[in-house]
Amino acid sequence: LQVIAVAYLIGSIPFSILVARAFGVHDVRRVGSGNVGATNVLRNAGKAAGALALLLDLGKGAAASALAGKLAPGDAVLPAAAAVAAVVGHMFPVWLRFEGGKGVATGLGAFAPLAPRAALAALLAFAVVAAGTRYVSLGSVAGGAALAALAFALRGPDPVAIAAAFTFALVVFRHRSNLRRILGGSERRMGQPRE
Repeated sequence: LQVIAVAYLIGSIPFSILVARAFGVHDVRRVGSGNVGATNVLRNAGKAAGALALLLDLGKGAAASALAGKLAPGDAVLPAAAAVAAVVGHMFPVWLRFEGGKGVATGLGAFAPLAPRAALAALLAFAVVAAGTRYVSLGSVAGGAALAALAFALRGPDPVAIAAAFTFALVVFRHRSNLRRILGGSERRMGQPRE
């Protein structure tokens, strides 16, 4: 239980807010989409800030699941639970009154040590769908779907695959407003100027 709590706290570190502030944006929650994530940092604080926020979010997810793996070698359940806890921490951080980001980068980082081939497939799915549609949100959902599907295909219904499926459900839940806007034709595309 302590490991899960630590994983949650690692995931809840609000790197996007800290990075954006360091690059001159006082509070990334007050600009753009208001989302506490690398995409909003990129759009409002620049490419370098966005890349740094992305790397830190990936890193905190990887750190949480890798730490659990080191503390419980041979145990598939604890690292999988820690991966989910890190994502939940990012989405619902205690430091930000439980209003966080959408968990995509943190989730990718968290599952990379546990299911590297599935994580790579998720990254490729994100890139293809995001580039093809110019919707970051749709790419994110596609990436989550690929992670869950490949984890089950490669591992069967083990704890990591189940955790990946649960994480995908969380990602869809956090993107529900984006998906509604896509259906309504009002979701902002990559490179589209703000109206």
